[in-house]
Amino acid sequence: MLSVKQTIFFSIALLFAMIAYWGGLSDAVFRWNNQEEYSHGFLIPFVSLYILWEKKEQIKAAMGPPLWSGIAVILIAIAIFIVGEISALFLLIQYSFVMVLLGLSMVTIGRATKYTVAPILLLLFAIPLPYVIEVLLTAKLQLISSWLGVEFIRLFRIPVYLEGNVIDLGVYQLQVVEACSGLRYLFPLMSLGFIAAYFYQAAFWKRAIVFLATIPVTILMNSFRIGAIGVMVDNWGISMAEGFLHDFEGWIIFMACAVILFLLIWIMEKLTNKNGSLAAVFGVVDVVEPSAGEHYISNNGTNKPLIVSIIMLVAVLAMTQFIGKRVETIPGHVSFVNFPTTLGKWKGQHDTLDKDVITKLGMTDYLLANYSNDKQPPVNFYVAYYESQRKGVSPHSPRVCIPGGGWEISLFERIMVDDYPVNRSVIKKGEQTQLVYYWFQERGRIIANEYIKKWYLFLDALFENRTDGSLVRVVTNVAPNETLEEADARILDFIAIAKPELKQYLLD
Repeated sequence: MLSVKQTIFFSIALLFAMIAYWGGLSDAVFRWNNQEEYSHGFLIPFVSLYILWEKKEQIKAAMGPPLWSGIAVILIAIAIFIVGEISALFLLIQYSFVMVLLGLSMVTIGRATKYTVAPILLLLFAIPLPYVIEVLLTAKLQLISSWLGVEFIRLFRIPVYLEGNVIDLGVYQLQVVEACSGLRYLFPLMSLGFIAAYFYQAAFWKRAIVFLATIPVTILMNSFRIGAIGVMVDNWGISMAEGFLHDFEGWIIFMACAVILFLLIWIMEKLTNKNGSLAAVFGVVDVVEPSAGEHYISNNGTNKPLIVSIIMLVAVLAMTQFIGKRVETIPGHVSFVNFPTTLGKWKGQHDTLDKDVITKLGMTDYLLANYSNDKQPPVNFYVAYYESQRKGVSPHSPRVCIPGGGWEISLFERIMVDDYPVNRSVIKKGEQTQLVYYWFQERGRIIANEYIKKWYLFLDALFENRTDGSLVRVVTNVAPNETLEEADARILDFIAIAKPELKQYLLD
């Protein structure tokens, strides 16, 4: 067991780590408090501590000399932390903190770390996703849940029509909003699945099934919830989809997901371990009762790996003070309110977005205008500008937003316009057809690929201390009496005139 001296040194190392990582940790707590999807994060640290307490006898029995390999783990964690601090990517900072805890365990209790790995890794489920990934995942889950929910409603022979995320029941229309995507169930249930798999005394493949099953179970049960609400609304009115009843149904579904998870374990044990019992499977088995002399007792000598870890963490703490004084470069920006409504032969009129939409998108400034030329269908011109993307807010890719509006992407390709890459998409909804061109214009670059955009965002945040950027989108309807080539010509003609003017508002 640890001496008083070793315990004090470990406490000091943990304190320095928490102070150094405070920015990333406080961001996680902020999102736990403000996003229901991650509210389970408040419980995860306590569950981890409980597991450590429950395994205390095994830890004492297996404790050995400190492992120098823990220093390597901490070094890698510090490297990730530095990158996260400079680029203000909280995800990297939070993952780095978990790695530091793992490294501190290795340099403190040695080989007994095998009993602390699981409760430490459990903390990963308390780390919120970056906003950009969250948006993509939410959009996908919305579409899947909407489709499956409608299929469930049709089982009751209720006429229903699905348009994107809108379930049309005739008299009533239900919108499967982001909060109903199932994301608020997915992460808590994955955490529960990880905990169940940890305590599940079985082969690895059984544990893996329990954990991975949380994903389809969440999607299916959330879709069932949407379908059940649709059936109740059709029979008893819109009140079935509102207020307390709506939220209460969510709790019931989560509890049902948990029950299904444990039923899965029960079924697997019945099929593969007929002589076993759930008490033995989850019961506290294989508890090591160490006899006298089995403990590793640290002497009063200096734990050199732990001392080195403290020095490294002190250096990291000093580095955060330096990085914290690094103010992001925000370039000048001319407000889009001054963007001309006349561009050559194109005449336009500015439009506005709802305040809720603006708040959700988190942009600094935007341009939304419709331009007409003769008797042809108008061109919709939209530019979303972000002076900083460090907080996780960034332009939403139209490939994510289009399906949510009920449009189907029938064609997507990447083309070159004036030697610059541009995304070209043909979308359809019923009898309507639209042509969409879009690209990202950021810090002097025109980029079409979303992933390359993220790479340059990281590099520029690291080396230029800039993260400003924008999304540029041009849309036009394809009239019934015209071809796609004619619609292409209309958009290209507008881009040729608008792009040079846009340079005055999106500075390099």
